[in-house]
Amino acid sequence: MKRFWDNATIATAGGGWQVTLDSKPVRVPGGAPLLLPVRPLALAVAGEWQAAGGSKGGEMSYADLPLTRIAGTGQERIAANPEPVVLELAQYGQSDLLCYRAAAPPVLAERQAAQWQPWLDWSDRRFGAKLAVTTGIVHVPQEPQALAALAGAVASLHPLALAALGVAVPTLGSLVLGLALAGGELDAATAHRLSILDELYQEEFWGADDQALERRVNVADDLAAAARFLELLRA
Repeated sequence: MKRFWDNATIATAGGGWQVTLDSKPVRVPGGAPLLLPVRPLALAVAGEWQAAGGSKGGEMSYADLPLTRIAGTGQERIAANPEPVVLELAQYGQSDLLCYRAAAPPVLAERQAAQWQPWLDWSDRRFGAKLAVTTGIVHVPQEPQALAALAGAVASLHPLALAALGVAVPTLGSLVLGLALAGGELDAATAHRLSILDELYQEEFWGADDQALERRVNVADDLAAAARFLELLRA
């Protein structure tokens, strides 16, 4: 699409902030004005609209607006009824990536234990969610109390944060890493590296193909946008 505005700015509205394009509010697909709860997030959303297309008449796409897309999803699809998204995200606690370790080779098993276990320990300390660990891919049942604690942590989040986690958690394969990201305990690059620990180990021996590297860059970009959104929302 072509850029049809000159200036993207912000204005107070409805107890929060709107982004305006030449004084006209940005709207979600359903037609309502996009409302952002904190000024730093509003400024960042306005910033991506100001940059999109370069100048009036320039070509742009919604791929240029990752923060806007997350915010719009949170407002239009989640805010009115967060429960389905809470339940969907909480289910990742039943098969969290960090709980499934390699039995061999020993080097990979050691890396997983050294780099993944601290985040399971963090989950136990932070939420009272102690998750069981196994080797291989056979499902290991988790204690109901642990799953309930993780579900409660998800349910406590703002609907816009849930939208960002909706990007991050499926990508990472880990609710624990997603909650650490949401809490500012973990940065996007580290979370991504932890989620592909096995893949990185294999590349030490076999190398990486171009398609895998391209996919990794795209995933890293998505995670970076989600993490930035969460950071701005916390501000």
